[in-house]
Amino acid sequence: MAGEAGPRPAIEEVPPPPAAPRVPPLLGLARAMFRLAIERSHARVGLVGLAFICIFGAISGKLVYRAAFPGKGQDDHRVAAAATTAIRPDIVDRNGEILATDIRTVSVFAEPRNIYDKDEAVELLTAVLPELNATELRAKLSTKKGFVWVKRELTPRQQAEVHRLGIPGIGFLPDHKRVYPNGTAAAHIIGATNLDNIGIAGIEKYIDSQGNKALNEFGLIAKQTDLKPVQLSVDLRAQFAVRDELAKGIEHFKAKAGASMILDVTTGEVIALVSMPDFDPNNPVDALSDDKINRMNVGVYEMGSTFKAMTLAMALESGKFTVNSTFDTRGGVLNWGRQKIHEYHGTNRVITMPEVFTHSSNIGSAKMALGVGVPGHKAFLKKMGLLDRLRTELPESAAPIIPPRWTEINTITIAFGHGLAVAPLQASAAVAAIANGGFLMTPTFLKTTSEEAMTKATRVLRPETSEAMRFIMRLNAVEGSAKKAAIPYYYVGGKTGTAEKVIGGRYVKNRLFTTFMAAAPMNNPKYLFVTIMDEPQGLPESGGYATAAWNSGVVTGRVIERVAPILGLPPQFEPPARPFPLMVKLGAYHATQVDGR
Repeated sequence: MAGEAGPRPAIEEVPPPPAAPRVPPLLGLARAMFRLAIERSHARVGLVGLAFICIFGAISGKLVYRAAFPGKGQDDHRVAAAATTAIRPDIVDRNGEILATDIRTVSVFAEPRNIYDKDEAVELLTAVLPELNATELRAKLSTKKGFVWVKRELTPRQQAEVHRLGIPGIGFLPDHKRVYPNGTAAAHIIGATNLDNIGIAGIEKYIDSQGNKALNEFGLIAKQTDLKPVQLSVDLRAQFAVRDELAKGIEHFKAKAGASMILDVTTGEVIALVSMPDFDPNNPVDALSDDKINRMNVGVYEMGSTFKAMTLAMALESGKFTVNSTFDTRGGVLNWGRQKIHEYHGTNRVITMPEVFTHSSNIGSAKMALGVGVPGHKAFLKKMGLLDRLRTELPESAAPIIPPRWTEINTITIAFGHGLAVAPLQASAAVAAIANGGFLMTPTFLKTTSEEAMTKATRVLRPETSEAMRFIMRLNAVEGSAKKAAIPYYYVGGKTGTAEKVIGGRYVKNRLFTTFMAAAPMNNPKYLFVTIMDEPQGLPESGGYATAAWNSGVVTGRVIERVAPILGLPPQFEPPARPFPLMVKLGAYHATQVDGR
């Protein structure tokens, strides 16, 4: 039929689609990983996280490596620069006066490998810095090191002069210099630092032990204001006054050395401490010489008759003796085996316990100690902190020298201050406990409060024992050896101590170590004043005597008179009312006569 199409094939052939371009396997994997399909998101996040872990792990590992091995893989220049950045807190006194602070300065260094004419560099540098040793500097510049110090802590003028030289390989680094604006004041307390601003003695060393050094090493201190000042217990005004009076005393009595201290018996705070000869911490080159030790804390000495305060307190505390006990000192000699114990100024009669103290009787003291016994004596001195090394904030300290074999003869001699050597500071702490009602407090060089101190205090005596001892110490200022320090209106009480020094294993009669301890006011003690003198000489005014009352006692009295108003210790123009009621009740020797006049 016209127009009819021809027959169609049963299956119509469709041409194949064009072939997809070939994709490399890795690119396909990457595309697949970063598709936005939700099922692929976990793998993508995991891959990114793994990458971050690898990157930061490498960084952390490098930091740990450099912290553990600071000298490995680092430039000498960077190591030295880090060493100059030690930052320290200010040290201030109890009233906020600056005792130590940092100032910014610069130090000059050299890069020997970059200095071509070593001789010219040495000549130019020593011309503007004449304190440099030319031989040592030439040796430094002749090394193959990348960095050496030329001079630390330059003044601005020195820096300008070195800069004008224009020597290639010479440069400057920022540095810190520790300065002590009050010079020698409180030098033995504050201590000193080295050129890297690291504490090497005293409170400066203590500060580093409390974490300051570690903070600097890890770069956690950016500036000094990041650090809280360290406030000491010291009163700078009292410190100056004590040093002045001690220096005058040493010169007047021709002593080899001396030391003086004020201790707050209610808190254990050291208000002032001077040991002479002293040093200037701004230039501590001779601070470690033997004659410049802190005699209060590092020296150990036989304290002489000041130890009789311990003996009387022990006797009262034992319950075997009372304030009315009597002791036979007739004959003036106590024979003990081959040993003979003599009196210095014997009464040759039976005396009461207070008289043992006021007449400084060796025999009376020995009989008390023997009555308590060797074990009881040792236990009491242990309780009072006198048989162990005293630990304070100051790193420097000394252990007491104790008899290796403690027998009855040791107890006899220690009872009156011979045969046991202790640091004067720890003996002072024990006397402070006798005066303050019976609480032993470790002396502190940091400002504190009575409440804080009492939380750390240990009761070592009954209040009754403390009252009896305060009465006896006051009586000694009225009619005994403490008269020289009995400044009117301050109701002072105290005790002298004179010990012969041991030279070559033998006591030498004309080489004395003298001590005076005085507390005020004895009706309610606040401060303990202590003075020691090494080998003072007898003078015409003392009749040739060089015992404690004539030198250490005189200096202590002058310190009290000058410092009491500074410390706000009020004078008592009228005698205190009933200062020792228990002593009056017990009818103690001269109890009714001990008033404030």
